[in-house]
Amino acid sequence: MRLSLSISKASAALIVALAIVLMPASAVGTPAASKRQQAERVRAEIAQLDEKIEIAAEEYNDAQIAYDAVTAKLKKTERRLSGLTAEQAKLQARLSVRAREMYRKGPLGTLDLLFGATTFEEFVTAWDLLKSMNQQDADAVAALKSTRAELAKARAALASQQADAKRNRDIMLARKRSIEAQIAERKRRLAGLEDEIERIQAEERERERRSWTPPAGLGDPVRAPRGSVVQIALSKLGAPYQWGADGPDAFDCSGFTMWVYSQVGVSLPHSSRAQYDCGERVSRADLRPGDLVFFGRSRIHHVGIYIGGNRYVHAPHTGDVVRISSLDRADYVGACRP
Repeated sequence: MRLSLSISKASAALIVALAIVLMPASAVGTPAASKRQQAERVRAEIAQLDEKIEIAAEEYNDAQIAYDAVTAKLKKTERRLSGLTAEQAKLQARLSVRAREMYRKGPLGTLDLLFGATTFEEFVTAWDLLKSMNQQDADAVAALKSTRAELAKARAALASQQADAKRNRDIMLARKRSIEAQIAERKRRLAGLEDEIERIQAEERERERRSWTPPAGLGDPVRAPRGSVVQIALSKLGAPYQWGADGPDAFDCSGFTMWVYSQVGVSLPHSSRAQYDCGERVSRADLRPGDLVFFGRSRIHHVGIYIGGNRYVHAPHTGDVVRISSLDRADYVGACRP
């Protein structure tokens, strides 16, 4: 009983192992596909951070403008205070000279001015002049003191506002730099992932080159296949997909087939749907290397070049490169031979 149970477990394990081995690569996922998924997640994170950095940069710019504005007001106030200080110094110097003169001459100096008048009108004028001079001096001193007090108060308020503005600006700058650091870190991660993807893809392409062999018996009763285009197509394995590109260094799907066929003197339109009508229709059973194969669910939207062994070479989509894939796709439409 125990022996039979052990055999059953071993058989089950063998079945599971065979299932994994025989499972299509698309079902278990490829290393490159896994890395590409990671790369897409990092790209999405970078896109989100790009939006955040724009917001943070604008917030920093606004904070800098506020800081500059209050700093300009503070400098203007300080210049006014400096001017008032100089004016007050001049007034004080003038009053000091007058005080020393009065001390040196004594009160008789004033009496001389008054009683030196020869008429009553001159006496009144001299008296009014002395009173006016004293009142002007008193008013000037009072005005200077009042203005200095107001400016000193304004300066203290502006200094406080400047400190607040600087703190806010520094916070915005720190936030901006933090997001920049996050973006830089993710870009480093993305570069590492892209290097890893390229390494894996290079290994996959090398395995594909080594494993591909032209099938025997390439005859066709109606039109001879154009098998020579296969090697031309395979020479572009690894070239990047680029929308609207038709070679020689980057391609979209119809641009790739158009370029390959142009190398053997056959002109094709830059459209997968238009290319479908550019040759003799070929059944799947009669496919030969060089035939164009087409895909699409509601309408044709993709084309590649059959290379034999139920595989085709094509430029898949944005973010991918020219590669070899299995023809076993649910959206296979048909084929033609230009």
